[in-house]
Amino acid sequence: MNVDFERCQSSNVVEPLGDDVRSLLGMPATDLDQIVNLCKRRGFVYPSAEIYGGFRSTYDYGPLGSLLLRNVKDAWVRAMVQQRDDVVLIDAAILGPPEVWQASGHLANFSDPLVDCTECKTRHRQDKLDDPNTCPNCGAIGSFTEARQFNLMFKTQAGPVADAGADAYLRPETAQGMFTNFASVLQTSRKRPPFGIAQVGKSFRNEITPQNWIFRTREFEQMELEFFVPPADGPSWYEYWCQHRLEWYRDLGIPDSMLRLRAHDDDELSHYSTGTADVEFMFPWGWDELEGIAQRTDYDLTQHAQHSGERLDYFDQATNERYVPYVIEPAAGATRTMAAFLLAAYDEEKVNDEVRTVLRLHPRLAPYKIAVLPLSKKETLTPLAQEVRRLVSDRYMTDYDETQAIGRRYRRQDEIGTPLCVTVDFDSLDDKAVTVRDRDSMEQTRVPIDQLLGELSGRLGF
Repeated sequence: MNVDFERCQSSNVVEPLGDDVRSLLGMPATDLDQIVNLCKRRGFVYPSAEIYGGFRSTYDYGPLGSLLLRNVKDAWVRAMVQQRDDVVLIDAAILGPPEVWQASGHLANFSDPLVDCTECKTRHRQDKLDDPNTCPNCGAIGSFTEARQFNLMFKTQAGPVADAGADAYLRPETAQGMFTNFASVLQTSRKRPPFGIAQVGKSFRNEITPQNWIFRTREFEQMELEFFVPPADGPSWYEYWCQHRLEWYRDLGIPDSMLRLRAHDDDELSHYSTGTADVEFMFPWGWDELEGIAQRTDYDLTQHAQHSGERLDYFDQATNERYVPYVIEPAAGATRTMAAFLLAAYDEEKVNDEVRTVLRLHPRLAPYKIAVLPLSKKETLTPLAQEVRRLVSDRYMTDYDETQAIGRRYRRQDEIGTPLCVTVDFDSLDDKAVTVRDRDSMEQTRVPIDQLLGELSGRLGF
């Protein structure tokens, strides 16, 4: 018996929202508050230390947010490492000695222009001001001090004695660990250029003006690749990685209208770069960076070789040539990428004069792939429902929910992005079948339990 449980409560008439209604609701997520509120309410992202009033620019990732963020990182590793034979993965230390950052140029160059408002005493990053003569906090004109350079690195001491010899820094990027490990990886992995070293992990920057929720924070996660190539091949590999990385966001569901690739002007280039392009996303505040793809040339390996006294080059036996590889670096922010996927996936539509909120996340990104929903909490149904949950959860991250009416549970799963719901009803006790309900279409199909995993795999694509 194929029972449509949503239609048992009411007949679903689904229609796109009219322009006037969409405008009224801010549809889709054109207002950042829509996503922030949903994430707080449903357990994606919480303000850190909220019971103590919060701590600016830090966030904790809840039951759903931690899964979504992990899935973003896993999707990156899958595309950048697992599906390739020319990239290896490492996990380098977060703490580093001053010598690393002296060689990389961070101690001298990793800074932003800081100005103070003499009227309201707030501090601002000068290059991010809409009007460099007007304070965005109090509106005072001509109240800023002269700009001074503010180094963004977090400094600490390692060990029990706080003196200059114990100075250490939290890494402001994951890249340097890949450069300092270049020779070790080259030897142990038996790779040769062109090849890459990838890393996913936390970085720390003492931002002057952290802002826009999880987009710009002082503690964040990066997904970076250092791709080492023969110097003559640098330009062609740069073009390759620009297009390859743009396609990754498209493949995971961000529409073309919300993505663009923008080349940096000369005055925007970092001290090590001969060319950089950003993959940008249309955030509610405008176009902003998701990922930078940079031509770092041989700057980093040369710097570390000079400062450490170690040889960081490659000898090509086929050509009898020794050279320092050039580097192409695609560097993405995991947390801001998560925000972009949420904004792109957020949707609303009218169902029987009510608004249905849906996160149309790609199945690989969705926190839960499947929700198992027994129609009732009665003891006669629970054992079979739990049996189905165990069957499914062995392969997929699965939610189990037996409270509230089935329609309400469907709506909750829609709102958190679960692609498929599996409903166990009383007929399941006799026919050994369940109802699979699709998040996007709301269509429902009766499936025998012994064919369930194949059905779910076919729909999810994995």
